[in-house]
Amino acid sequence: MTAGSSILNPLWSGTEIARATADGAVLSALLRVEAAWGGVLAEAGVASEASAEQVRSISIDPHGAGLRSDVLADAASGGGNPVIPLLAEVRRVLAARKADDDALHRSATSQDILDTALVIVLREGADIVLGDIRRIAAALSQLSADHRATVCVARTLTQHALPTTVGLRMAGWLDGVVRSAERLEVARAGLRLQWGGAAGTQAALVDILGQAEPSGSTTASAGELTEQLAQVLNLAPMTRPWHTQRQSILEISSALAGVVAALGKAAADVLTLQRPEIGELREPRGPGRGGSSAMPQKRNPVLSTLIRSAALSAPGSLATLHHSAAAAVDERPDGGWQAEWPQLMELLRLAGGAALRGAELFEGLEVLPQAVAQNLAQSGDALLSERIVSRLGHRTPGGPAALKTVLAESAVTGTPLRSALRKVFTTAELAADELDQLLDPELYLGRTQEFIDASLNAANSFLTNSERMIR
Repeated sequence: MTAGSSILNPLWSGTEIARATADGAVLSALLRVEAAWGGVLAEAGVASEASAEQVRSISIDPHGAGLRSDVLADAASGGGNPVIPLLAEVRRVLAARKADDDALHRSATSQDILDTALVIVLREGADIVLGDIRRIAAALSQLSADHRATVCVARTLTQHALPTTVGLRMAGWLDGVVRSAERLEVARAGLRLQWGGAAGTQAALVDILGQAEPSGSTTASAGELTEQLAQVLNLAPMTRPWHTQRQSILEISSALAGVVAALGKAAADVLTLQRPEIGELREPRGPGRGGSSAMPQKRNPVLSTLIRSAALSAPGSLATLHHSAAAAVDERPDGGWQAEWPQLMELLRLAGGAALRGAELFEGLEVLPQAVAQNLAQSGDALLSERIVSRLGHRTPGGPAALKTVLAESAVTGTPLRSALRKVFTTAELAADELDQLLDPELYLGRTQEFIDASLNAANSFLTNSERMIR
């Protein structure tokens, strides 16, 4: 099985997010942190350049150094985390190369390495998610603009309600995706270096720097070296260790879950609207996509289904992360921290898989205007009942309540609304052209166009700012 592949996870299997969260990627991030710290210590004169270079070479080619993520995973139970067996393996390689290990893990602790490595994985994974969300935002913007005047029936509690437009419905999907993406951008920017030493005081680092010989070592402080490490890793510096305050983890995980929820809502609508009895939308075709193992006539909505599966799964992972944050007791959590790791990776995979499938879905989504028009006509004039009561209620003998009774009886008996109204109003009281205007769905769309413009403007701002951030 290839890295990043899972036979039971078709949502994200074989994707870029799968590779970015695979064990090999986590191993690489762990080694990058160790190598970066070794380099900072060497530059400060606290560790040897030769040792730092050897650690760096191992981080560049862990496979060549004989480091295997599956072996480390099996050994992690001995210390409760993968950093401990990783250090043992790196020291074994250094010893075999007759290299010193004074640039390896000095004054650091396992949580420093693992938390910072997870931040790196989360940051790079968020970039993958945001890249696909930009594709989705562009596609939905185009669909909303193209169908801003395509009148359709709005449904509330599953039933026909009022006229709306396909463009406004898609603008709603666009709003959810853009707002969740903006939250993700903020959460990504809030990911910081975690570096506290054994109990969050950096006591060992301060002690090492205090013991250094004045003649040949450093005048840098622990805070300066910590900031330098953040710069090397391209992370935001920390103001203090956050090893037991997991708010930044909750923020990024909540943002990822928000992305999945926004895409899940859109996918659920698409699933409903492409049921044969509704048939207003159709997923894009693709080789080998949508087939049935037993029924050759079927064309299953696979992309929407996969996105919906992510939306059903993500809340469980997010709930575990909130429980874990609340259980981050003392100066090193006893289980809460460990419970985070698999849920963070799963949530990142779910968001990445949903975003990729969402980009494929909305870039090729087809609107079927004929079916849209047929469904709009299905409720007939009754779709304008709200308007009729508002405009004619005060002109009806007995007032609005009496007119509502007439409309309700019309719906129950199947009497055409126009016929029912003609029993209340004569032609002299309600001219034919006035009635035609009152029952024209295109004339009862409220601020639809204004709301679509607001969504398109927000999406354009997001896309423009995202491009600026990339550059």
